[in-house]
Amino acid sequence: MINCHKLDCDLSRSQVTTFNLQAYLSSRRAAVDRALERYVQEQQSHSQAIWQAMRYGLFPGGKRIRPILTLAAGELFGGKHKLLLPFACAIEMIHAYSLIHDDLPALDDDDLRRGAPTAHRVFGEGLALLAGDGLLTEAFCLMSSSQVARLLPSKLLVQLIHDVGHAVGAVGLVGGQALDLKAEDDTVDLAKVEYIHVRKTGALILAALQVGARAAGAAPADVRRVVRYGEFLGLAFQIGDDILDAEGEVVTRGQGETGRKECRKATYPSVVGIVQAKERLTDLVQQAVKQLTPFGGRSEPLTAIAEYVGARALHGETTSNLKEMQH
Repeated sequence: MINCHKLDCDLSRSQVTTFNLQAYLSSRRAAVDRALERYVQEQQSHSQAIWQAMRYGLFPGGKRIRPILTLAAGELFGGKHKLLLPFACAIEMIHAYSLIHDDLPALDDDDLRRGAPTAHRVFGEGLALLAGDGLLTEAFCLMSSSQVARLLPSKLLVQLIHDVGHAVGAVGLVGGQALDLKAEDDTVDLAKVEYIHVRKTGALILAALQVGARAAGAAPADVRRVVRYGEFLGLAFQIGDDILDAEGEVVTRGQGETGRKECRKATYPSVVGIVQAKERLTDLVQQAVKQLTPFGGRSEPLTAIAEYVGARALHGETTSNLKEMQH
């Protein structure tokens, strides 16, 4: 059992929580997995080959942190899982698509993902590429389905779909990937690294939270607080990943988990060093938690997730452990 008060992180808090994060993550992950499984089973008869590759990208997943953030943000404002799960599943489909494409030889050229061969190693580059395309497209089909449309006002539904599209497009995830690719051969400063991280990693995390809160009917001021939390958390996620990659570099490469091009990536530690990267991570987690203060005890899941992100990186957990949570 992992309780947040047992995580010896150097992050200040006004009071110690006994919130059981492990139990929360486990139950929400199970809900997301069941919903994804149902959706895949309903669709895969249409084209067995492509859905097999798409399913391979979805299962087994990591800790499903992005869809869990959607659920947690929605629950904060009384949202029910029947309403939130389609958006949570869509977010995870988009995340899975991004990982399939990220692993391709043209990008990071990874052989392994979560200890198993990457999609293009199993199905070939062409089908893996199409599987990623399929997951991205199906995510928008799911969010715009008639079942979801019956649960929300049309204007709100259009806004939610737009929010997700904006987050994963040229000014968000895809744009961040493009900048990251270009930065491999450039000298970058700290501002450029943060600019890339906010888009490549942070945009989808922010959208996951924003969609959950808005779908549940949160007031605009409350949505803004959740969005600010997401901005800090998204950057903290990537910096934590950078720290663990840097500190576990030899082990990681020995296990084949680091792509051949990944050593050239623009990262926080490579620009400012491990110590300053950890200081920045600590500050980001504190700022994320601060945004939740007005919500009191209702925000415990979101608070615990932010603190867990900080604790794992600051205390030198293995790279694969955090990547299982993040990816």
